[in-house]
Amino acid sequence: MALAGANLIYGSGMTESGVTFDCGQLVMDNEFAAMIKKVVEGVSVTDDTLLVEDVKKVGPFGDFLSLDSTYAHMREQSQPTLMDRRVREEWQADGSTTMDERARVRAREIIESHQPLPVDADMAKEMRALVEAADREKGVA
Repeated sequence: MALAGANLIYGSGMTESGVTFDCGQLVMDNEFAAMIKKVVEGVSVTDDTLLVEDVKKVGPFGDFLSLDSTYAHMREQSQPTLMDRRVREEWQADGSTTMDERARVRAREIIESHQPLPVDADMAKEMRALVEAADREKGVA
C-alpha cells in the first residue's frame, strides 16, 4: 500500500483489533515500518550501484556476488535488527529465539533504559492548565 501512496501506518503495537497493546509488537511494527520506508525510498540505479564495471570484468556466468563491492552495496539495503536471517544451524546454536522473543527483550531494554527529554517548564505549565481546564469542563476537578 505504501508503494501505491498510502502514508499512514495505523495500529502499531496493537493486537486483537486494537483491544490489546503489546510493547514487543510495537518494536516489531517499528522494524516493519523502517523496512517499508526503505522500499518506498526506491533503489538507486546507477552504473556504480549496478556495479557495471565489476560485472563486465567478471563476465557472463562469473561470480560477482562474492566481490567486495557487491557485499558493500548489499549492506545499503534494509538492515533489520530483529529478523534473524542466519542459517538454521547458527540460529539453533544461538538459542532458537523467535522474533517475538527478541522483540520482547528489546522492548524491555527500551523501557528500562529510556531517558525522556525533559519538558520545557513553560510547556509543562501550559499542558497542566489544559488538563485542568478539561477536568473542570467535564466535572472531574
